[in-house]
Amino acid sequence: MRILVLGGTWFLGKEIVFGALGRGWEVTTFNRGRSGPDIPGVNAIHGDRTALGDLRRLSAAGPWDAVLDTSSSELPPRDVLLAARALAGQVDRWVHISTVSVYADWPHHPLTEASPLLDCPPDADDTFGFTGPDGSPTKYGFQKAGGERAVSEALGGRVVFLRPGVILGPGEYVGRLPWWLARAARGGRILAPSPAERRIQPVDVRDVAAFALDQAADLSAGGAFNVAHPEGLTFVEFVTACLTATGGAGRPLWAAADDLDRHGVKQWTEMPLWRTHAGVWAVDPSRAVAAGLRCRPLLETIADTWAWLQADGRPVEHPRWAEHGIAPEKEAKILASLSGAN
Repeated sequence: MRILVLGGTWFLGKEIVFGALGRGWEVTTFNRGRSGPDIPGVNAIHGDRTALGDLRRLSAAGPWDAVLDTSSSELPPRDVLLAARALAGQVDRWVHISTVSVYADWPHHPLTEASPLLDCPPDADDTFGFTGPDGSPTKYGFQKAGGERAVSEALGGRVVFLRPGVILGPGEYVGRLPWWLARAARGGRILAPSPAERRIQPVDVRDVAAFALDQAADLSAGGAFNVAHPEGLTFVEFVTACLTATGGAGRPLWAAADDLDRHGVKQWTEMPLWRTHAGVWAVDPSRAVAAGLRCRPLLETIADTWAWLQADGRPVEHPRWAEHGIAPEKEAKILASLSGAN
């Protein structure tokens, strides 16, 4: 199996490369060489996927059985279209890492692959789309939906779309799980969102990578797959696992959504993984499970991420890291207020 990974040096792309090499596949990576070192054993080609000359140089290194695109998350559809057109003649299959944000109903309603998508042209620039007043839909979702259309236009039915929600695990650069782990390690009273039994369904980066590689190799499959944990875990299980992994002596104080809103706590960022919309954690992954998605227990993901951080794990610097987690001073004030009211 001969594959091309667009990206391939950090988080999901890195896990895909490790997995492919472990299967004995021949791997080419294409990136700008800025986010991390090339992984030994790959044919590393450096260039800019938004530059046609660089894409033509890359195309000359083909053909490949499959392309796995992990590097389009910050690109407008027109740039995704440029790369897909440049490489279409050199690949049999394209596995495109997308997102549940492409759905018009996310996060308000439960989702299947038949749920309607946001509408965005395949050649849109980075100005297309908008973010709604309640944080949905998102401009990001519009852009990613346009990216899907771009790949479909260039490759027709030779595309697989993987639509994960939240990906966690060693190497995470967004900072959701690392923030909770650091907070658990600090101990003391911990502000947590009720209901404690709310079930969440993030997925481990290593399981997403394995499923992506399976889809690259399986020419009988196609279309879109929601990639979410089929069992998930409750928020109280999540917080308890963070305390267990870190050895923290913390004790959560479960605050109602109204109390958190009254104190101006931002959903999804200041309180990572917390969002009150009915569909945010109601993503149906049954099609992916039937196609071979296997998800390890999230307790393992939490423990392994802490082990990675303790071993001087250094995520790629990313602006989204600073967005996540409530400031200690703000949390202390809210805890004092809620404790006094009880």
